[in-house]
Parts: sequence; C-alpha cells; structure tokens
Amino acid sequence: MKQKVINFINKNYNVAPEYLWRRYPTYCVFRHRDNNKWFALVANVPRSVLKISGDGDIDIINVKTDDAEFFRGVNGVLPAYHMNKNHWVTILLDGTLPIKNIQKLIEISYKLTM
Repeated sequence: MKQKVINFINKNYNVAPEYLWRRYPTYCVFRHRDNNKWFALVANVPRSVLKISGDGDIDIINVKTDDAEFFRGVNGVLPAYHMNKNHWVTILLDGTLPIKNIQKLIEISYKLTM
C-alpha cells in the first residue's frame, strides 16, 4: 500500500519523495514545488506509538484536512503522528481504508497546502 501511495503522488502531482532524516531513512515527505509546504508524510512507525494493537511497525501517511475531527471517526484514521492534530490526520496504510479514500485525502491535503 505504501508504494501505491508514493506512486499515486508521483504520478498525479509530479512530486518525488524526499528522505530528510538519516535517523529515519524510510520516512519521506512530499511538498509543493513552488512553496515547499508539505502535503504528506509517509513513515513506518511502531504500533505502540500510535496506541494501536499488535507488534512491530506499521506504514502510515499524514495528510492535512479541513475536518480532522470528522476523519478521525473513520476506521483506519487516527490523530496525527508528530503533526498538528487539529489540522492533520494519520492514515494507516494497512488496507483498512481503501486506496481511493486515501487518494481523496491526499488530494484534499494537496489543495489545502497550496
């Protein structure tokens, strides 16, 4: 699912992932070319950090939304990991939320950060 998200962003917004942190080599951000604002962060984080059941890590994407509280009521969507929880949400990339829904949230984030 993670690769599908990265491919979608690259194809639809002509933006390549940026790997900014040596300590977290799998974390990548996507930002607008003209204003450098982030519209997505893809990461692999411990489930325990997100307070979800299971062992090990899980792939996620953080996106900005105009109604974070509403989207947090959706299965597979959580308060944002390491972002402003009033405006950003974390989406689990484990198949809980269909790819079409994730793509729509990426589109919203892209537009909100223009």
